[in-house]
Amino acid sequence: MRIEKHPILVFEKGPKVRFYFDGKEMEGYAGEPVAAALHAAGVRVLSHSQIHNRPRGFWCAIGNCSSCNMRINGVPNVRSCVEPLKEGMIVETQKGKGDLNA
Repeated sequence: MRIEKHPILVFEKGPKVRFYFDGKEMEGYAGEPVAAALHAAGVRVLSHSQIHNRPRGFWCAIGNCSSCNMRINGVPNVRSCVEPLKEGMIVETQKGKGDLNA
């Protein structure tokens, strides 16, 4: 699901790009937040809580919480709700706190 029209906001779509989520090829629009592209593709779980392993999804959408932390292009703890999508990005579900050496 993707918001196409909004009474106040204007959504300008970039060109379609391919990216990879947990090894699976997906499509989105260049410049849109990674989390938005995943949500539009049906991905609802972006991470899991560190203590209870509960699923977390698209929450604040402004980069203030850590519910959407993912490993993007090998970098852990990237807030996918504010990270612009680019061609060929490798997006992975992050396990735990994120390890730079993983």
